[in-house]
Amino acid sequence: MKDRGVLFYDGDCGFCRWCVAKVLAWDRDGSVTPLAIQSPEAAELLAGVEPERRLASWHFLDSDGAVFSAGAAFSPLLRLLPGGSPLAALASRRPRGVERAYGLVAANRGALGALVTKGARGRADRRLAARKSSVNLAPWRARSR
Repeated sequence: MKDRGVLFYDGDCGFCRWCVAKVLAWDRDGSVTPLAIQSPEAAELLAGVEPERRLASWHFLDSDGAVFSAGAAFSPLLRLLPGGSPLAALASRRPRGVERAYGLVAANRGALGALVTKGARGRADRRLAARKSSVNLAPWRARSR
């Protein structure tokens, strides 16, 4: 089975949805499954993450069942994307820098979200809906038991 992952995001944040939709556009092979943190499935799959930490950042669940949060999620996520390996290697070599950059963006997502147009958010929501319609969480559910 090819490597896959689940990308958890704040479903109430337009900027977050837009960012995840950009990842999905890059992910032509369908290796990444998007899942809103607020969903019951996310609560099940992120059971090992304290509830107060769940909305503090995005999270990535890899094929082995490991959860990565905030800046640490970039390297395993990028490894799944076409041509993302060099960026994944860079993120692995500079974890503090990636964490700082992630923190800066996350702390300003409200202001950055204001720059995302209504049309762009609509396109992002349609891309998310299309990908979610084919979600199969069974492999991760089996690992979490």
